[in-house]
Amino acid sequence: MDRRESIKSLFVGAAAGSLALASCKPELSTVEREALSTGATNYGRTPEEDAQIAALHAQQFFSEHDLESLGVLCALILPANEDFPSATEVGVVDFIEFMAKDYEPFQTPLRGGLMWLDHQANKLFGAEFKKLEEGQQHEILEAIAYPDLHVPDSERPLEVRFFSLMRNLTLTGYFTTETGIKDLGYKGNIPNVWDGVPQEVLDQHGVAYEPEWLDKCIDQSTRGTQAEWDEDGNLLT
Repeated sequence: MDRRESIKSLFVGAAAGSLALASCKPELSTVEREALSTGATNYGRTPEEDAQIAALHAQQFFSEHDLESLGVLCALILPANEDFPSATEVGVVDFIEFMAKDYEPFQTPLRGGLMWLDHQANKLFGAEFKKLEEGQQHEILEAIAYPDLHVPDSERPLEVRFFSLMRNLTLTGYFTTETGIKDLGYKGNIPNVWDGVPQEVLDQHGVAYEPEWLDKCIDQSTRGTQAEWDEDGNLLT
């Protein structure tokens, strides 16, 4: 398993937990329902939320130099392969820029971490991090990419915590894009053809389908037909 596949497997596990929690979220509030009913393309956001997002997009937090460094770093964390582009190529840098503006606690660690990378690059190789050869960049990152798991995150060096944050943001940004979802192999709710419980399983439990229900429920030629019931609750189609 290569590094990209290892990262993907880690993200799948984390995403599964997130989806499980998301499925248990409480019922929508009145405001959220009204927002959904009045704006089909705003994903349930209130006008205030839309205004806040527009204001964030109008700002710029990172300098152009920082954005270029982020692009190099994101591509090192999740590089392109034969089938899919790198994290940088699908706009993850824009995602990190937005997150830094939206969540202030990210700002100092991210900007400070980029400064540390340049300082370390200049000290070791006499150039900015983004201008180094890839092998030199990897050499710097190797020192901060694998923290001691026995040490609490709050006690780890700042540069190690910076890289952990960058890795998390890069993965989140990439695997929530259309490209990243395809990379995961997630199929979503795609209808398939079901021919019923296999005959050997039915035989094992001593049960069988009634011909009438077979015609109604396992006739794939009618799988696009919506079910209808009569007033007594009997299935018609």
